[in-house]
Amino acid sequence: MALHNDKGKEAEDLVKTWLSGKGYEFLDANYRHRHAEIDLIFTYRGILVFVEVKFRSGTGFGFAEEFVDATKRKLLIKAADHYIYEKDWHKDIRFDIVGVYRDRNGNVNFRHFEDAFY
Repeated sequence: MALHNDKGKEAEDLVKTWLSGKGYEFLDANYRHRHAEIDLIFTYRGILVFVEVKFRSGTGFGFAEEFVDATKRKLLIKAADHYIYEKDWHKDIRFDIVGVYRDRNGNVNFRHFEDAFY
């Protein structure tokens, strides 16, 4: 597996643990539909939450949430529509972005954007 894939998987695991500690109930990871992949799927207070995880070792090239462009959002929405249909979900949904940042000392910080798009 490529190094960037290893870091992405590690970031997803960190976010899964972090959100679970905040009361989110984990449902699924790396859900794929055609060319789209949803990193993490949770429920939280009766809402189905689709989470896009972005890892950055710094902010020199911009913040993680800036890398979820219109094309990526469109793919995520299509995959989410398929998931909703597959699970027969009839309640509210939302799309979150979580940026994972590791500083020079190895400390990890999160930036969570709830209801980031739709």
